[in-house]
Amino acid sequence: MTGNPKATKQPTPPLLLLGARIVDPASNHDETGSVLVQDGRIAAVGPKVGRADAPSGTEIVDCAGRVLIPGLIDMRVQLREPGDEHQETIATGSLAAAAGGVTSMVCLPNTNPIIDDVSGVEYIARRARETRRAKIYCYGAITQGLEGKDLVEMGMLAEFGALGFTDALNAVADVQVMRRALSYARNFDLLVVQHPEEARLAAGGAMNNGELATRIGLPGIPACAEVMMIERDLHLVRMSGARYHVAHVSTAASVEAIRRAKQEGLRVTCDTAPPYFSLNENEIGDYRTFAKLSPPLRGESDRRAIAAAVAEGIIDCIASDHAPHDVESKRVPFVQAAAGIVGLETLLPVSLELYHKGSVSLLHLLKCLTSRPAEILGLPQGRIAKGAPADLVLLDLDRPHRIDVASFRSKSKNSPYDGRPVQGVVLRTIVDGRQVFAAEGVA
Repeated sequence: MTGNPKATKQPTPPLLLLGARIVDPASNHDETGSVLVQDGRIAAVGPKVGRADAPSGTEIVDCAGRVLIPGLIDMRVQLREPGDEHQETIATGSLAAAAGGVTSMVCLPNTNPIIDDVSGVEYIARRARETRRAKIYCYGAITQGLEGKDLVEMGMLAEFGALGFTDALNAVADVQVMRRALSYARNFDLLVVQHPEEARLAAGGAMNNGELATRIGLPGIPACAEVMMIERDLHLVRMSGARYHVAHVSTAASVEAIRRAKQEGLRVTCDTAPPYFSLNENEIGDYRTFAKLSPPLRGESDRRAIAAAVAEGIIDCIASDHAPHDVESKRVPFVQAAAGIVGLETLLPVSLELYHKGSVSLLHLLKCLTSRPAEILGLPQGRIAKGAPADLVLLDLDRPHRIDVASFRSKSKNSPYDGRPVQGVVLRTIVDGRQVFAAEGVA
């Protein structure tokens, strides 16, 4: 595959990360040791690596037993560039990613113009090289203009670097179009990512359908709109044998449908986002538009089911679902407000709640954020091993703090997590051996 957005090659001095708790989900290792980085790659790793292994001129960082993990790989991000730079840019999104420990991210194609041809893929790759922080990849659209009608040239876009294909916030509603997309994708072994929502059932809805929506007078989106689309698509996956990925799973019924598909051996994977296991529909309260998402926040039973599915491994990955919006898009009546929240800087601390509460092991949680998305996307990142890209995050796992939206590097601040107490602080973020973020007070 060509066109991957790697940083311009420049000499990087060797780096020794000394005395860390190295947690690598790809190898299932959790041990104390050190990591030597040379030429942007991991040259040596393990308990036997020390100062004697470092060549002259090596920068040495004493990790003092803090946790060293692979850089997070976020497989669902909206960066708004090109077209809506007043909400986010590749530069500000990269800053936010680095601060959140995200070293690789994949942006959706719903930019302006839409990423449905080679020039769009090349633009993202070029801007990523210029920015030189997080590695930025992109999906191509499934259909031209995201209109759900004519397929794009998937094979050509993949050749130039598209990691998969999705119509972003639009479900591919026409069953024949989706059938052709999956058949085409199967020929090239490409990944198709679906926003699972039966559009006609969801039309006009603003929040989860149920007692709360009725009580506060908002039009509802039935939870079954999600699983209906998934079950339709699974029949097509069965016919085609294609790779199919369900984005931001939010309901218990969807989890069960995906569980059955995996048991059957279908090539199905899925992700969720932190709001779906950390918040429920009650967060809307007095019409809080920062709690308006797509899919919407669900009831408490669904929230619990999503958390359990992460722990069980039915849900493969956790993505930020980063969706920046300006103030004008959110400070309007709830029905008119744009759906989505920023998530790059809260992805790790909110996800860590599952670990701190004892719901999942640290290795398993980090697998959902690093090695598993790398496997699905076909990336060499997401592991701490000799020869792997030196994309690393040094983390103070237990340090408590409160999420402060005002301090976000993202251009937009639309988050429901402001003031939420969490544990876990990113101290350093390293991409290809270069430090791209250091927390305040960290040299």
